[in-house]
Amino acid sequence: MLVALGLAMVATFMFLIITKRATPVVALILVPVAFALFAGAGLGVSDMIKDGIADLAPTAAMLFFAIIFFGLMIDVGLFDPIVRFIVRLVRNDPARLVVGTAALAAVVSLDGDGSTTFIITTAALLPLYLKLGVSPVVLTVVAGLANGTMNILPWGGPTARAATALKIDTNAVFLPMLPALAAGMLVVFAFAFHLGVLERRRIGRIEIRESVLASSRGAGRDDMPTGGSASITAAEAVGTPAADSSWGSDDANDGDSALTGVLDPTRTTLRPKLFWVNAALTVALLAVLGADIIAIPVLFMIAAAIALAVNFPHLKDQQEAITRHSSSIVSVVAMVLAAAVLTGVFSGTGMVDAIARWLADGIPSWMGPHMAVVIGVLSIPLTFLMSNDAFYFGVLPVLSKTAAEYGIDPTEMARASITGQPFHMQSPLVPAILLLVALAGVSLADHHKQVLWRAALVSLAMLVVGGLIGAIPL
Repeated sequence: MLVALGLAMVATFMFLIITKRATPVVALILVPVAFALFAGAGLGVSDMIKDGIADLAPTAAMLFFAIIFFGLMIDVGLFDPIVRFIVRLVRNDPARLVVGTAALAAVVSLDGDGSTTFIITTAALLPLYLKLGVSPVVLTVVAGLANGTMNILPWGGPTARAATALKIDTNAVFLPMLPALAAGMLVVFAFAFHLGVLERRRIGRIEIRESVLASSRGAGRDDMPTGGSASITAAEAVGTPAADSSWGSDDANDGDSALTGVLDPTRTTLRPKLFWVNAALTVALLAVLGADIIAIPVLFMIAAAIALAVNFPHLKDQQEAITRHSSSIVSVVAMVLAAAVLTGVFSGTGMVDAIARWLADGIPSWMGPHMAVVIGVLSIPLTFLMSNDAFYFGVLPVLSKTAAEYGIDPTEMARASITGQPFHMQSPLVPAILLLVALAGVSLADHHKQVLWRAALVSLAMLVVGGLIGAIPL
């Protein structure tokens, strides 16, 4: 009964958001509550939700202050040189911009934090996407794939969870999977190039001029060249995704108001004299983040407060700085707290445990010798439907015991279990992906329509390569 209710709950939730019959916040709250009441939870659903909120409250706090901190760094001009450098590399080819997005997301993902990766990638590149007319959905798809693939790094979380759950060495899990990681990233870059080529065909090659880096406000037809090459100004590029995009997103232009013009060289929020101070503060934050010596929410709280005090010493300016990013803060934190309802009900009703036992009992005996492949394939949908903690501490140990009866080592099971991470990172239960789509102004449904099948192929590619090199027994 609990298994059926759990699967039906997730299916209902996904149906509502993909078909756009409800916003993620509404679906995340009402669907779990309805199913919990149907399961007989009664007033106990309150305690379940409270426990879920307690688990995700630190994440909500981290995202709140991370948006403020990196938003301030955008305001004061810290990322302007990065975008200008990318402009020089992109030249007149949207395909280069999309491939560059994959590269930037992959490099920043080395810090092991998806939220940081998406904030930096979006801050640096979304203004360019909007001004050049490239669909923001392409950005979320490529950044999501790159970060999800890199998420198997030992300090990213899943690998450490798998090793801890099975009481094995983390390096023994990760190091043999390096060729699989490389293969996954090659598939990601292939997808990025293909998406870039599709955008190139849709909007053509673009002559990128300095006006692209300025605010669209005040630009007009006088900026148009009389020559024959296809070129755009900021005024013409902004808004193009919604008008001409083949991606079908009604929300593609939402990000326009959030980040359009942030590269305006005349904006009043620029602090050129404090550039190196802000750069040092950001590097220090990322270094401490990687060292994991301070709780992440506390770290971002302190960093955001320092950034506000240093760059905007006056009270009115500090209030305006926070208000500028309030829409992103509200949407992201609301979705995280709403996701706490789903995770709380999933755990509190026992649905997670029931699904784990059902899987272990339902696998036929002839599949026993191939349990590593089974856990690898199952990790794709299961890590999407439940948290990493629920999967690695609930499902993996149960299936690993079964696999041991067929001579499969726990380390091999752990390696196979992390191949589903590219798909997992697209889950609405992952706060970082909610942050990405919110900052990019893309609906979660549009993101899912384009990213899920690609993420599944990346995961399968990693699983196959892991099997071919002997890290995962086939």
